Amino acid sequence: METIMIEILGYISATITTIAFLPQIIKTFKTKSAKDVSVGMFVLFTTGVFLWIIYGILTNTMPVLIANAVIFCLSLTQIVLKIKYDKLKK
Repeated sequence: METIMIEILGYISATITTIAFLPQIIKTFKTKSAKDVSVGMFVLFTTGVFLWIIYGILTNTMPVLIANAVIFCLSLTQIVLKIKYDKLKK
């Protein structure tokens, strides 16, 4: 495969996996509830994503770096919403 095709594949994959987070965040924000969201899973996931960011930097792999930077922000957003809405319910 040509290098450009591999790069395009990386960006398409990154876009799809990044967009996959939006429905959960939108639902949490709209319902003001995150009772079914596991904060432990999101903390582990966010840690893994942070490590992918480091990997993307070290290997200069832009699709990995960009996608994981965005996913990192979305994941942190979900954690913040989880903590905020759980406190409001108490």
